[in-house]
Amino acid sequence: MAIVVDKRKYKMAIDETNREVRVQVHGLIKENDAAEYMQDLEETINKVTRNSYTLVVDATHQTTTPSKVVPQLDQALQYYMMLGFKDLILVKPSSKISQVQIRNSLERINFTGKYLDHY
Repeated sequence: MAIVVDKRKYKMAIDETNREVRVQVHGLIKENDAAEYMQDLEETINKVTRNSYTLVVDATHQTTTPSKVVPQLDQALQYYMMLGFKDLILVKPSSKISQVQIRNSLERINFTGKYLDHY
């Protein structure tokens, strides 16, 4: 697995063997981090043929989202669904509050991927 982006708040890797793009979020992506995150994500996913890869978003270490940022959580999850990957897997955060926030967001946007306890 090749680490493509390694920053304090997130990591992105391409696993060519398993045909996966893995994104791991640490803490909380704040508004001022979001533009850089999106740019890194775009550059990372453009290195693979999306319709033959799985996008794995690991939210295990994601912290609770402030209520004013919840709409951006919805937007981010919708964005992941629109990227054209073969499959989309979201790994539950360890924080119970974060799990509820994400579960509520997934229901609001009619999430089409898989939401797993661990991966």
